[in-house]
Amino acid sequence: MSKRPTAEDITATAKVAGIPVTADIATRIANSIGPAFEGFAPISGTLPFDLEPSTYVVVQLAGDRK
Repeated sequence: MSKRPTAEDITATAKVAGIPVTADIATRIANSIGPAFEGFAPISGTLPFDLEPSTYVVVQLAGDRK
């Protein structure tokens, strides 16, 4: 089950991305996306998602090679 992100999780992720966020903003982000994590929790890890965007481009271009 995916855990709901905390403000600390948001702050750490933003820091890695080089985007500074205040504690207040991190809390607001965590509260706004938390319900989505809870909604998808029952099927977490069961969907075949590819989260790496460049793979999408590779697959799309592979069709042009036929």
